[in-house]
Amino acid sequence: MFNKILIAFIALEHMAFLVLEMFLWQTPIGLKVFKLTPEVAATSASLAANQGLYNGFLAAGLVWGLTQKNRDFSFMIKLFFLSCVLIAGLYGWFTVSRTILFVQAFPALLALALLFTDKQRN
Repeated sequence: MFNKILIAFIALEHMAFLVLEMFLWQTPIGLKVFKLTPEVAATSASLAANQGLYNGFLAAGLVWGLTQKNRDFSFMIKLFFLSCVLIAGLYGWFTVSRTILFVQAFPALLALALLFTDKQRN
């Protein structure tokens, strides 16, 4: 049960990233969260929107995995999308900010570990 809550949290987190990157990038909230100047935000807005869209796809995939009735298929969907989140988080950690390790990669890694633990129990 905790794993489902964690996956739902990760999905919500990625929906928040979508909103921040697609709609709030150039607002005071977006500037503060991403530590941007208005000039940098203006020149990178289309890239951020594209990145936000990808975060939305990750969230949608996780929700799909949570709502799928077939256990084996649900496992595969969650495995795929959590792995994508983990890889993106590790890449972000190496290329952008150490914070991404804790905000994105670590929760995905924990959810993957719990996913496999649940799979072995059933």
